[in-house]
This record gives sequence, structure tokens and C-alpha cells, in this order.
Amino acid sequence: MNPTNEQANPSHDSMSRTTICEITNNVSTPTSMDSMDKKSPESHPTFDMEHAPVKNDPRSWSRLRKNLCLAQIASASMIAGLAANIQNPAVEEMERDLPATSSEFSLSISLFILLQGLVPLLWSSISEIKGRKFVYLISLGLFTVGSVVVAVSKNIGLVIGFRCMQAIGSSAVMAIGAATLADIFEPAERGTKMGIYYIAPLLGPALGPIFGGVLTTGLGWRSIFWFLTILSGTIFACFVIFFKDTFRKERSMTYQNVLKTRVRSRAMKSPQPSRPETPNKELEDSHVDSDVEKEGGIQDVQQEISDIKISLKDINPIKPIGVILRRKNNFVILFASGFLFAYGFLLAYTTARTLSSKYGYSPLKIGLVTLSYGIGCVAGSLLGGRWSDRELARLKAANGGESYPEMRLRSTKLTIFLLPLFVVGFGWVCVERVHVSAVCVFLFFGGFFSIWTYASTLAYIIDANNGRSSTAAALNSAFRGFFAFVATEIAVPLQDGLGEGWMYTIWAVLMLSSGLLIILVASKGRKWRETAEKREAEQAKKFATQ
Repeated sequence: MNPTNEQANPSHDSMSRTTICEITNNVSTPTSMDSMDKKSPESHPTFDMEHAPVKNDPRSWSRLRKNLCLAQIASASMIAGLAANIQNPAVEEMERDLPATSSEFSLSISLFILLQGLVPLLWSSISEIKGRKFVYLISLGLFTVGSVVVAVSKNIGLVIGFRCMQAIGSSAVMAIGAATLADIFEPAERGTKMGIYYIAPLLGPALGPIFGGVLTTGLGWRSIFWFLTILSGTIFACFVIFFKDTFRKERSMTYQNVLKTRVRSRAMKSPQPSRPETPNKELEDSHVDSDVEKEGGIQDVQQEISDIKISLKDINPIKPIGVILRRKNNFVILFASGFLFAYGFLLAYTTARTLSSKYGYSPLKIGLVTLSYGIGCVAGSLLGGRWSDRELARLKAANGGESYPEMRLRSTKLTIFLLPLFVVGFGWVCVERVHVSAVCVFLFFGGFFSIWTYASTLAYIIDANNGRSSTAAALNSAFRGFFAFVATEIAVPLQDGLGEGWMYTIWAVLMLSSGLLIILVASKGRKWRETAEKREAEQAKKFATQ
């Protein structure tokens, strides 16, 4: 039966009553606790927050409007990838002009990566309070200002400081982009839309060195940051004019949990008139909701809810992070994911230095060569994701139609052993100054196998943390940011002290270790995860009875 427009777009009062009724039905007051405990499961219909009625439902928007939102979010997410790598072809020119040492320049890159990984935890919380559009505008504004200041900087101190501002601004889209698409698209179509969305962040590292090389060769290194200023300013204007906020508090678990906490607190503190027990269960049940309304229930609760102002103190991201890290399977796979991501950033940076010093390449040529790494990453993401889904489906069918998250990791059993071979091979190819075509081949397969493996670990982190997927993704971002920060900090000392051959040999050992961690989770992860889930359920049950 197709709903009418009135049903599909209920008034604000009806939506408030729907949400309030769901909240008050879960409030245990002293007068109704016993009767509520006696109710059968059928008397408490499951509340589907995913499809709670809202005004101007983003999922009822036209296809054109939805795809326009997708294009805006994807274009904004590309900035994060561009900003991280676009300056690599201009390393030597920036060091001469500012002036700056190699260590100072690597610090600017490593701090950028670190902040881009850690700050998403904050942006995600803010978006649950102020909405998605507010976060997009503030973050893009910060990135634009940071780009302007870097473009006019006369010393490395300003560059480092405002590159950090760029990192803070560019990290927001990576934090809430997927959440925004979930606001707009139904689950059945999210897979395709997410696939389109995730191509953009990978195109950034692929195209960044090309843009950086062309701009540096033609106009100097400062033109790179003027280009980022124009790009981010244009996207900012598009968000101001065209983007409509997709956040709806009725569908926010964070918002609803705060309401429930406040209402329960009010119900327990308010004095309740005693009511004699009645043996008639049906009569007792019928009084529960009416008593709530008589005793200042719905009307007073509505008034209280309208007065609630959620702030950052109502959001505690530390507790779910602790829950995720206490699971052994999560902790191990996050380490493996961190090493894989760190390798990618180190490779892009050290390759630019190698091509400049050993091959004497101009910024444009450096960008063209490192493009092979970006193309490998995009190919690895697209093909690796499809192969991962295919393997999961095959293993599920072989297991009698039952699947579990660890099955997905088996799709990496070949690439985790091939990647170290290409890592060590690339290092010694650079030492011997082999023809640049060989460098391109090793860069391509280094990117291909690393992202193929990384994509499966990221999917596993989401699958293995049902109900906490956004926190798990943000925590993965924090791990990879920290690991990449350390990798870029030690890159120059290792490259200058050991040379490319032994530096990449060490990284090949780290990549092999990372692969062995993935194998460990694939074999032991299910047992660890189910043990942790049982422990958490027992703790929740114990807390509920207190």
C-alpha cells in the first residue's frame, strides 16, 4: 500500500509524538515497572530508527538531488587526497625557497597525516549535534584559509602550522561522508553509491603529483596552494548554495540516547502517586501509557524534550573506542591496517625524493612517474573489493549459507605474500638506477597489492563491529594516521642513512608481519570476537540489573 503524502511527510508534532512515545515506553517508573516487566514481546513493537518519520526526508528527494549531494561529497573528499600528496613533486623547490631542511619538510607532511587521522573522531561527534552541513562549511572554510596562508608563507614555521589547519579541515569529509550517504540512500542502493564515493579519495593521490608537477614547473610551488584555495573555495560555495543538510535527529542514535537518559532521569526523580496492584494484566497494561500521560507524562515530557540542548558533554566517544580496542581481533587488525597505510604514504614521499636526487627529474616528470602508484591504488581498490565480495559469497555458500566477518580476510591470502616481494624489489631497483619503466611497474604493483589488502581489512573492521561501524572506521583512521605520522618522520633518516635498498627491505619485513597478523585474525578472529561479544553482553546485563 503506497503511503499518501501526508503519511510520508508527517507534521513535526506527529513526529515528536512518535519519538516521545518510543522513549516513554522505555522509561521505567516506580509505578509501572512491574507491569512493564510482565508484558509480552508483542506489546513492545520494535522501533525502526533507520526509517523513523522525519520532515523533508532526504531519502524521498529526487534522484537528481541525491546524486548532486553525492557529487559534492565526493569532490570534497578528493581534496583530502590531493592536499596530502600534491606538494611532493615540489619538495626540493620548497626546501630551497623557504628555506627548510628535509626533516622540517617531512614534519609538515607527518603532522598533516596525523591530524587528518585523529580529528575525524571530533568531527563525527560535532555532526551529531550541529548537523552535516555545519561541519562541511566549517571544515572547508578552515582548509581554504589554511591554503591561503601556506601560499603566502615566507618560512617553514607558517607552512607547518597552516598545513595542520588544512589537515583538520580536509579530514571532516572523510569522517562524515559515508554517514551523509547513509542519510540519503536506502541500504539496498548504498553499496553502489559508496563505491562511487570511495573512488574520489583514491583519485586524489593519483592526480595530486600530476597537478603538483605541472603547477610547480609552470608557476612555482606557491601556485599549488593557490590552486587548492580556488578548488576548496568553489566547493565551499557549492555547499552553501546547493547542499541541504541530511541530518535528522529522529534517526540519530546519539540524539535519541541522550533523550532517553534525560527522560529516565526525570521519571526516577519525580514523585509518583502510588497505585494499588491489580491482578488483571490487561487492565494493568492499559494503564501504563495513560498513567504516564496523566502523571505529567507526554505533555511534560514533550516540554522537557523541547528544552533539551545537546552539547559535546553529552557525547562520549571514549567509551565505544574502549569497547572496540578491548576486542583482540580489532586491536590486531588495526595494527595491520596501520602498517599498510603508513607504507603508502612513505612510498609516495620517498619516491619523489629519489626521482629528484638520483634521476634528476623535474617536478612534472616526478608527478608522471608517481601517477603509476595512484593508478595501482585505484585498480587495487576496485578489483580487490569485488574479489573480496566474491570470496565472501563463495565461502558463505560452501558453509551452508552462513557467513562471518573473518571470511572476508581470506581474499588477501595471495596478496599479503606478493606485496613484500615488490616492496623489496622497488628499493633495489632505485639503488641500481634501473630504467624508469621498471620503477613504474614496481610502483603500480606496490599500490595495487597494498590497497587490495587494505580494502579487505577496512571492510572487516566495519563488518566485525556491527552497531559501532562509524566509531570503528574513525578509530581505523586514527591508527592509520598515527602509523603514517611515524613512517614519514623516520623516512628521511632511513633513506639518507641506509639508502633505498635496505630501507625498503625493512618495510618488506613489516609488510610481511602485517600479512601474518591478517592471517592470525582470519584464523583466530572469530573465536576472539565471539568471546568479546559474550563478555560485553554479560556486562550489559549486569549493568541493567543494578
